[in-house]
Amino acid sequence: MLRRARNVKIETERLTLRPPVHSDFRQWAALRLTSRDFLQPWEPTWAVDHLTRKSFTNRVYWAQRSIRSGTAVPVFLIRKEDQSLVGAITLDHIRRGPAQAGTTGYWIGEPFARHGYMREAIEGLVHYAFTELDLSRIEAACLPENKASRALLEKSGYKYEGVAQSYLQIAGRWRTHVLYANLRSDRRGKTEVG
Repeated sequence: MLRRARNVKIETERLTLRPPVHSDFRQWAALRLTSRDFLQPWEPTWAVDHLTRKSFTNRVYWAQRSIRSGTAVPVFLIRKEDQSLVGAITLDHIRRGPAQAGTTGYWIGEPFARHGYMREAIEGLVHYAFTELDLSRIEAACLPENKASRALLEKSGYKYEGVAQSYLQIAGRWRTHVLYANLRSDRRGKTEVG
């Protein structure tokens, strides 16, 4: 059965995962700016206009189109206790038919790192992907030296699958990544998050 996300809202213990909206701009820009040095070693080079309202508006419209078309589920992580934006996660490159797969990418603001928020978000999104979107495989990739991200994926039920040479441009150059996957049929992975 091919299911598409419509009104995406994923609740976890401490977070609400929901698509970005225009009113998120100031919080998003401030968090990205204060976390720049923390994030940039692991991300594609930021465009000159990365932190502008126009760029953010385009991001919001892309999120809306992607959810409507069923190609991606981009969501912000909103902390329930104070409505703070703590980061974002995207289930992207959703492939239907025989693949029934997607790819996760994520970032967290430096002040919120190592508090378990991203693990909670990943587990919530994976559960949503398996139960609501009927996907079978969720993939992720990170730089080999990104020990925090590798540990996060492994603790979240992803299994190491190998290496992809020159996989993505990070900080302006082609970088090799390690590949992970979380399989719905793999009972060793955690998929029963609610």
